[in-house]
Amino acid sequence: MVYRQPRVLGMIFLGFSAGLPFLLVFSTLSAWLRDVGLSRTLIGYFSWVGITYSIKVFWAPVIDRLPIPLMTRLLGRRRSWMLLAQIGIASGLLGMAMSDVQTQIGSIALYALLVAFASATQDITVDAYRIEAVARELQGAMAATYVFGYRLALLAAGAGAFYLAESSSWPVAYLCMAALMLVGMAATLVINEPGVAVSPASRELESRVEAMIGIANTRQGLTVRLAVWFSDAVISPFVDFFSRNGRVALTILLLVGLYKVSDITMGVMANPFYLDMGFSKTQIADVTKIFGFFMTIAGAALGGILVARYGLMRPLLLGAVMVALTNLLFALLAVSPPDIWLLALVISADNLSGGIAASVFMAYLSSLTNTAYTATQYALFSSLMTLPAKMLGGFSGVIVDGFGYPWFFIYASATGVPAILLVIYLTGYRADKLVKDVESGKV
Repeated sequence: MVYRQPRVLGMIFLGFSAGLPFLLVFSTLSAWLRDVGLSRTLIGYFSWVGITYSIKVFWAPVIDRLPIPLMTRLLGRRRSWMLLAQIGIASGLLGMAMSDVQTQIGSIALYALLVAFASATQDITVDAYRIEAVARELQGAMAATYVFGYRLALLAAGAGAFYLAESSSWPVAYLCMAALMLVGMAATLVINEPGVAVSPASRELESRVEAMIGIANTRQGLTVRLAVWFSDAVISPFVDFFSRNGRVALTILLLVGLYKVSDITMGVMANPFYLDMGFSKTQIADVTKIFGFFMTIAGAALGGILVARYGLMRPLLLGAVMVALTNLLFALLAVSPPDIWLLALVISADNLSGGIAASVFMAYLSSLTNTAYTATQYALFSSLMTLPAKMLGGFSGVIVDGFGYPWFFIYASATGVPAILLVIYLTGYRADKLVKDVESGKV
């Protein structure tokens, strides 16, 4: 059973550590600031700290190649950066808790930026560890347990922080959240560093890239050493990806950018839709949080099993089709009288399909990386996978206002069609390439 593997189970705790800071610099922080009477304009400015999650690819090469004095020697490349990031998150949360929100709002902003930066750094290292720690057939299971831990953390940082703030205060809530980062720190100290080395082929590629851009063969001098490092850590990961995937490299990147468009586009208008349908906040919370949580976890677990049994491409296609079809269920809900049981059914189907798609897609992205450049390449993919969706999601309200919810959900479903077609094309390409490799004696 794939979920009995120690490293697969360990991803629950690393997923929890990765998910905990996210809401604490977004919606939970917004609630704290609004609760003490700060303006919506100022609260809106705080959302800019989230830019760090979208630009993490810029410092991922540093994490891939730069050792931390003493820590890397004691813990290894991945665990040293992971622990440093977790210490940064806990320190930032502690600083936010110890600052006076009325008189030290600038300090809170800086601490929130520290939390967001350290959290994005932790994401880079956890993703790299997840890919390098196990074989390809276990990547779906690793993604599923990561999603489980991440979702638990969202409950803690969302509902848990609200309960603590209601019974005590917001600073106490953030102190408790800082303490919960000990979960991730303990997991980092317990797990083993993955044994991954740069392959001779990757070394050869780096030498070719260095020669191509005209770096001298000698490694003497600071300028030359910096140029060599930049070539190996920043340029080579991109050259490697395009050289390995040839003429379908751009098609793969297009799929990465489009696979989650349907899911994210629909999600932008989900809560306004529930309210406009007449459901109470309690009903929405009960159904989306309880049903949603368990069905997402079930879908993620099922996705991990499907990847282990059937490989990547067929479950990837299944996830894309299910996400698109469940958006049509929301169109049905939009033209039906408000019914809490129908809402629960639609939410269950949506979260089940979303869980399958999420774990399978994470496994697919993991398969695209070279372990010589894991952090850099996966950071590129994870940044790219949300960019088109966020851009299209910004027009969601315009479509609802102009055409109504039923047509919006049909539109959201249709945005999933390009991803489905791209998966079908890439599946056929892989099959054709395998046949040619067999005929030429490569396999």
